[in-house]
Formats: sequence, structure tokens, C-alpha cells
Amino acid sequence: MGRYGNDAGAIMALVRKAEVHRDVYVDPEIFDLEMEHLFPNSWIYIGHASQLSKPGDFITANVGRQPLMASRHSDGAIHVFYNRCPHKGVKIASEPCGNTGKFFRCPYHAWSFKTDGSLLAIPLKKGYEGTGFPDTQASEGLAKVKNVVVYRDFIFVRLSDAGLSFADYFGESLSTIDNMVDRSPEGKLAVVAAPIRYMHNCNWKMLVENQTDTCHPMVAHESSAGTAVKVWKREQGDSTETPMAVQLYAPFMSPYEFYEQSGIRIWPNGHGHTGVANSIHSNYSDVEGYVEQMVATYGEKRAHEVLGEVRHNTIYFPNIMVKGAVQILRNFIPIAVDKTLVESWVYRLVGAPDKLYERALMYNRFINAPTSIVGHDDLEMYERAQEGLTSNGNQWVNLQRLHEPGEADDVTAVINGTSERQMRNQFHAWAKFMTMNMDKRVEAAE
Repeated sequence: MGRYGNDAGAIMALVRKAEVHRDVYVDPEIFDLEMEHLFPNSWIYIGHASQLSKPGDFITANVGRQPLMASRHSDGAIHVFYNRCPHKGVKIASEPCGNTGKFFRCPYHAWSFKTDGSLLAIPLKKGYEGTGFPDTQASEGLAKVKNVVVYRDFIFVRLSDAGLSFADYFGESLSTIDNMVDRSPEGKLAVVAAPIRYMHNCNWKMLVENQTDTCHPMVAHESSAGTAVKVWKREQGDSTETPMAVQLYAPFMSPYEFYEQSGIRIWPNGHGHTGVANSIHSNYSDVEGYVEQMVATYGEKRAHEVLGEVRHNTIYFPNIMVKGAVQILRNFIPIAVDKTLVESWVYRLVGAPDKLYERALMYNRFINAPTSIVGHDDLEMYERAQEGLTSNGNQWVNLQRLHEPGEADDVTAVINGTSERQMRNQFHAWAKFMTMNMDKRVEAAE
């Protein structure tokens, strides 16, 4: 056992009111404890129901180090299982997605299971007669994840038996998902393409923090987005129309004052978003016919309420970011203490003009891809931080910007858009969900 083990006090001590210890980013033991405690205790996004449109469709995912799979059964219900055969433990599905037909078949010994997880058949089943097999867990089929919620087609799971309910965990923060879905004239989103997958050599929390860090864009992205803006201004000539590409990356060069006034909203349990009053998505050109479609569906007042909510980045703790205004979700998947796989998904607004999907795809390529205008700037900063945190000159990371004495935790508040309070909010949640149920697990082990 290492320095931290299952010592809740030692883990809590890594998070101060406005500082966190470097070990939360660089210590492999802390990473292992996150896999064991933090992710099972949290509600984790694993996929979208549109990826399971037909009976037999399946997707795979990991929560911490637990391999999972979700499938659509013949009655239309979605089921989530642990991705292992109850016989010898072989993973049933190794692909990210597919259609299994009417049943799953283990590739090792051909045990087969219905798409609701129940055991269908075993070769030479007579070999189990008189062995007590019906009384074993293996006879029940694939082990199901008990805590599953499909919220507006977003599939979330909590692996721990004990913890906050879905409603208590997310609360008002679900309004970002609501807004993204409501932007469809039919109230539906669809995944119709694979995500951009991009490996980052850094700790997963660096990516999460960066989503609400508004003091870096005009600095880190000056050489990329800043240069692109200068080139456009030089070359635009007599054009009065700003190309979609320039509309997407130019706002990254907005000044500090813009972000201060835009604001940040924090919610309990580590959730929060930038862009309360304004955001980098506010001034995109209208798409012909779209507003009229929305008004026809929702009425004038409600349609403008939906379209007027242009939040920038919403963090759903611990590890996804949602951009409702451009229908993008980024999943920060921890691989190792210094390695994170990022999946950037684009959702199509069902029934909306194709131009909106085109804009979302362009944003994803320009901002989130390894060959993007912007994303590689962030990656360089993450890698420099991962290396720099090995320095013994200072073992604490400062998150003190606009910190106020007596600052309350687990509250809803709107704050200055350049505050680091959302990062402090995330680390309060980190400590809480890292240590939740820890004492019970220690007692059980003893």
C-alpha cells in the first residue's frame, strides 16, 4: 500500500481552499484511487441512445478501469452490462460499436446471451448437470449495471451501489443538455459519425480545468487564432461577409474584459459553465430557415429563449464537456496518470438545416483535432505542465484568482468570468467523490 491507500484524510489534505497538491496530477497512486473510487462514485456518460437505434446495436465504454457495454434489446429497452463473459472473463465485445444481431456470443467458448444480458445457450450444457450451476452468478448471464439513467437520450451510469441519485448529482446543470436537445426542431439529437479521437500526454484533470479557464485563450492561442485573424483582415479586400471559419476561431482572441463580463455559473458537485451573459458562440451568422423552424415548433417566445442561451463550455464533473450552441461533447477518458484520450463527438440537430451540422463539424476539426488551429496550443500547455509539476520548487498549484474568504462549496452562483472558482468547485467535488464510501470499503476489506 502506498502513501495514500484508503486514507480519506490524506486524500482530503491534497485539496486546500485555493490550492491543490501536485500529486493529484502526477502521482500514479492517486490515479489508481481515482479509478477505484472517484469514477465509480460519480455519474459517468457512456454514450447516446441514437448509437443504439436498432435492436442488437451495441456500444462499449470504460468507467475507470471497468469495461462496459450497452445494447438495444428487441423490446426497445437499453441495457448496460459489464463487458465480460461470466464463464472465463473474456470481453464479449472489443469493437467501439456494432450490431450483434439477436444475441452476443463469447469468442472463447461460445456461451451466448440475449441482448438483455440473459443467458441464452452454453455448448454441451449437459456437462453442467448436477454441478449446482443454476445457483451460480454465471447462470444469470451478463452482470448488469444497476444504476443507469437515459436522460434525453444521454446514457449515464453509476457503478457504486451507494451514492447520490442522478437528480441530486446533476440538479439544475441538466439545463445545458436540455438546451442542446431543444435546439432541434424535433427535440432530438443524433450521432451519425465517429468522433475525433486525440491522445494527450497529460493528466485528465488538466483538460477538464482548461474548459473554464478564460485567462488563457488570448495568450496560448495568439500564434494560431491570432495569426489567422490577422491574415483574414489583410486578405478580405472588399468582402463584407465573414467566412464561417473566421467566425469560429476569431472569438478566441477576445480580451479579458469580454470573458469577465460573460460570467461563469457554478453548480454543486463540480458542474459549471462559462458564458452566462455572452460567449464566443454568440455572434455566428443566422442559418436560413432555422429560426422559422424553431418558432413553428416552440412558438416565438420559447424559440428565442432556446436560441438566446449560448453557453460556452459546460463541465459535467468529472470528465465531459458539452457545447450546446454547437452540439459538441468532449469526453476526457483517463488512460494513465499522464495520458488521456479525448473523444470529441458532434451531434446532429434532427430536422434542422444541414448548415448547422456543417458548422459543428467544422468547429470540431478547427478546434479539437490534432491538426487543428487551436487544440495543439492547449496540448503544448498540458505537456509543459505535466513536466513542470515534477519540479520540487513548489509542490502546490495555485487556484486563487478571485477567491473570497469563506467561499461556500456546493452552491449555485454566477461569478466573474475570469474567476478560478469553477476549478476550486471541481476539486471540492473531486475530494468528496474520491472519499465517498471509502470508509465502508475499508471496513469490508477488513
